[in-house]
Amino acid sequence: MADKQDTNATKHQEPLFVDDDRYEIFDDDQLSLKAGLLGLVAALFGGAASALAAWFVLHRLSLPAFGGSQLTRAVATAAIVIILVATTVLLYFFATKGADNRPRWLTWLTYLVSYLSPAALVIAAVGIPLGSTKLWLDGLSVDQEFRTEYLTRMTAEFGLHDMSYIDVASYYPAGWFFLGGRLANLLGIDGWEVFQPWSLMTLAAAGCILVPVWQRLGGSLPVATGIALVTTAVALATVADEPYAAAVAMGLPAMSVMAWRGLGGAWSAMIGVIVFLGISATFYTLHTGVGALIVIVLALVAWASARSWMPVLRLAVMGVGSMVIAATVWGPYVWAVLSGKPRSGATATHYLPADGAQLYLPMFAASVIGVVCFVGVIWLLVRATEPDARAMGLATLVLYGWTVASMIATLVGQTLLGFRLAAPITFMLLTAGVFALADARLNGVERYWPQAASPRVARKVTSVMAALLLLAGIGYAQSIPNKIHGAIDLAHTDTDGNGERADRFAPNSGTWYAEVDRTLRDAGLVPSETVVLSDEKNFQALYPWYSFQALTSHYANPLGEFDRRNEALEAWSKIKDPDQLIAAMDAAPWRGPDAIVLRGEAKPVGGKDAGPLTLDIADDIYPNNPNVIFRNLSFARSVFDKHWNLKQVGPFVVAIRQ
Repeated sequence: MADKQDTNATKHQEPLFVDDDRYEIFDDDQLSLKAGLLGLVAALFGGAASALAAWFVLHRLSLPAFGGSQLTRAVATAAIVIILVATTVLLYFFATKGADNRPRWLTWLTYLVSYLSPAALVIAAVGIPLGSTKLWLDGLSVDQEFRTEYLTRMTAEFGLHDMSYIDVASYYPAGWFFLGGRLANLLGIDGWEVFQPWSLMTLAAAGCILVPVWQRLGGSLPVATGIALVTTAVALATVADEPYAAAVAMGLPAMSVMAWRGLGGAWSAMIGVIVFLGISATFYTLHTGVGALIVIVLALVAWASARSWMPVLRLAVMGVGSMVIAATVWGPYVWAVLSGKPRSGATATHYLPADGAQLYLPMFAASVIGVVCFVGVIWLLVRATEPDARAMGLATLVLYGWTVASMIATLVGQTLLGFRLAAPITFMLLTAGVFALADARLNGVERYWPQAASPRVARKVTSVMAALLLLAGIGYAQSIPNKIHGAIDLAHTDTDGNGERADRFAPNSGTWYAEVDRTLRDAGLVPSETVVLSDEKNFQALYPWYSFQALTSHYANPLGEFDRRNEALEAWSKIKDPDQLIAAMDAAPWRGPDAIVLRGEAKPVGGKDAGPLTLDIADDIYPNNPNVIFRNLSFARSVFDKHWNLKQVGPFVVAIRQ
């Protein structure tokens, strides 16, 4: 495999790519820049539209709950087999017949199936198992509480509003949630309910986009489809619960290759990096930061090897361009910080699970993915002098460097959340592994067994590799629902926004949330103008009332001053006089609660004292794992004798300020 030099620009008549090094073996299906852009747009909208259409169909069927029946598993497995077999067979004939011998219908059908195969895999492996519930993976548990809360906020109000605090500039990147809110408005559904279709569309579109992108970069439709499918499969099995982060991670290998080409002068590649980093900054901060660091390291290497300042200048152009896009979401928060707004209490980096205390080495896993990653490592080392392999190799080193730096950062009371880079590392090595397999097939026989390198032998080798890869792919893909079985179960056992459980068992206290919401509205309160104090995390996630306090400090907006609000709540819980409580709330530097949702009894029951009304608050206890502890605050019943109207709603007492 040799590098092509400036002759590529002449051959393809693309002056913007005068430096665009490509591998000879992958030039057969090379897309022009125009065709690549058209393919990207088609893949984006085709993948998203097909996922949305499938979601509509699946939720009009009567599939049994995934955990209680093997029927859903069987349907999912059958769909996976059909998708992978059809894609592999079409690509086999597409590749072996050659461009001059392929009928037009085969070419068009292969493109259609290849470009949409990642979306079909998303629907088969995750969409079908979730077809009997309205919730996404993990239901409303753990981190999905705050993500659902953010979607609910963005659905209820147009603009960049904080998920919890009123009149505070948004902190957590709002791009994905803002677009999801618009989809909910278009479909006429609530924010919590749009989580599932929007996640399916996101993962499907991200996987489909990889096909034209890698076909443009690598020059081969079969190789591009292989990268897209294996990346999508691993994303579904590992990080699908956080779809916006998964989408960014899936694109990091391609961004690394584009960055290297862009630093060499390929302006279309520079634009690709600008758009990727800009959009990713509106989706997920960590992966954007790592991606930016990759580009910086590549620029330093290019500067040192070329002995020219041009790579640094191009780095500046990419940095400024991406920041302009990022400012569409980050602008209000940055302005608030520059304006001197007080900040405290946020602890986003205070999390160190077991995965964050060791180096992630997927190449040694006893699985098909481990084998592909291992082959990818070998390929990166052997092909280290090739431009694209060099870019991915350096990017992989940056990812590992960030992971090690995260471990060291624990000494100063922080982390860099290095455990979340397991997926990008895997995607980088998997991409290299797919290239390695293609390299071995297309160069190995000719180079090491030239006397047998006839078309007939080449077809046999291709047939054997295709069959083995197909079986390996089916084996891994059909296991995806089992790998995320716990997350699927939570989607069926958590009580949704309709007060129901998808498995038809009795719901929890969430069945009363609708009545709590109705009580607040009947009192004349409006969600977009009202602050509610409550420790009912799922109520905050399902209904768009602003919160006096965020769920935990780890996803709280720094401008909200989580720690100081906790101190205020502790002080308020010790007050016994109604007038003093109102005075303390009014004296706080933040908008006080217009209503409070507590646990307890509004009135004595059976002649007994009603007892205190209780509320939980969360404390950060990093470096412990779990890193959050909840403790109980008790409010004297008498403190609500004045200034508040109390109403009993199931196990809750709703106190509405007069």
